[in-house]
Amino acid sequence: MSTLDGGILGGSTLDGKAVVVTGAGRGLGAAFAAHLAGAGAAVVVNDVDHEAARQVAAGIRADGGAVVASGHSVADPEQAEAIVDLCAREFGAVDGLVNNAGLNHEALPWDDDPARVRALVEVNVLGVLYTGMAAIRRMRAAGRGGAIVNISSGASLGQRTLGAYAASKGAVSSLTYSWALDLEECGIRVNAVCPLAYTRMVWTSERASRVTGPDRTPDLVAPLVHFLLDDRSAGITGQVVRCTGTELHVVGRPHFKAPILRRDEWDLDSVDRAFTEVLGGHLEPYGLEKRLPPRLRKWLTPA
Repeated sequence: MSTLDGGILGGSTLDGKAVVVTGAGRGLGAAFAAHLAGAGAAVVVNDVDHEAARQVAAGIRADGGAVVASGHSVADPEQAEAIVDLCAREFGAVDGLVNNAGLNHEALPWDDDPARVRALVEVNVLGVLYTGMAAIRRMRAAGRGGAIVNISSGASLGQRTLGAYAASKGAVSSLTYSWALDLEECGIRVNAVCPLAYTRMVWTSERASRVTGPDRTPDLVAPLVHFLLDDRSAGITGQVVRCTGTELHVVGRPHFKAPILRRDEWDLDSVDRAFTEVLGGHLEPYGLEKRLPPRLRKWLTPA
């Protein structure tokens, strides 16, 4: 059974389904795994910290859930494949995947460490790709469809001192759109969630902890992940959905903004005129803080 708004909902279509949750040794991933198991799914609890994964799995098992722990790294394609193989071997199928494993660190661009950036991208981007590709192959071969939930972030819209992390989560959102297009005919739905919750990523950031308090527990986001894996969300694919625990909304997709100017050929002077006469008035605020570009700021910010 699953809970939403404190009430019990029967007939979950996760009954008998097998789901992989990566990065499930703590925080959001642990909350997702416990919730999905409680809703009837058999769950692979994956975390590179194998002992943490085992502890989460033990808790699920004690509550009567079907679970197995995995200590594989999503950043290695062979180990990512092994996570998915474990699910198929233990539970006979792979019906769902929650790509939750992720790294984060804060740094200004001139101070960031290339090795740290590489490690982040290998987990946050390549890990999603590797594990997703392995799950997709299994789902297609079985011919019974499936659902993938990628964990993105509102930081993908731009956030100070989080350039590498924001870029990686923007990649996850773009991947979600692309995979949704590729996989609709296979019956595989692909969506992304931008969660806001009090996790280790928040604890280690003085700025983030000021706006995300302990009351925003990870379990408040779990019902959304459940819904997107459940057949209740049939017909919903290619969406990025943000949940803060109290707020739930669809994130608008990037688009080509009107007006669209046309010439047979653009040169430096005509591009300059286009921005001076037309496009300069249509510049977009940027970042989560919606900062106005300087050219607009001087006109729209009160003196």
